[in-house]
Amino acid sequence: MEMVGEIISFEFSDFNDLRELVIVIVRLLLAALLGGLLGFERELRGKAAGIRTHMLVCMGAALFIFIPQQAGISDSEMSRVIQGVVAGIGFLCAGTIITGRSEKDASGLTTAAGIWFTTAIGIAVGLGREQTAVLCTVLAWLVLYVVPFFSRSISKKKP
Repeated sequence: MEMVGEIISFEFSDFNDLRELVIVIVRLLLAALLGGLLGFERELRGKAAGIRTHMLVCMGAALFIFIPQQAGISDSEMSRVIQGVVAGIGFLCAGTIITGRSEKDASGLTTAAGIWFTTAIGIAVGLGREQTAVLCTVLAWLVLYVVPFFSRSISKKKP
């Protein structure tokens, strides 16, 4: 029975110290918060990919980056991990785009771009680039929330 306890203890020994645990918690919570902010805007507009989707995408991207980083992989290997995350999210983004009978009938492009960008924010968080991730979230929120006010006024002026 003691051996089983040792095996279980070993299996749950990801963190070498309290510092590592705090880093993981902070990064995943920050990813959830930043993804949630972008998802909140999408939810307000009635889009299918809302708060939960964006939170999960951002946390997932951070986790895909953070775990290999914890394992001590090289920069070239991390490059391949990032490529895989970016390629993989493309499938989710493609699923949000619905095309109609003509090229002008496509919808979901902004949501797909938002999910793609949320992935990039998650990658930044996973790499420990929190300030960059926060700045990018603010800029993306401005694009999603503020720019439509200007684009509507421009569209109204067209004949």
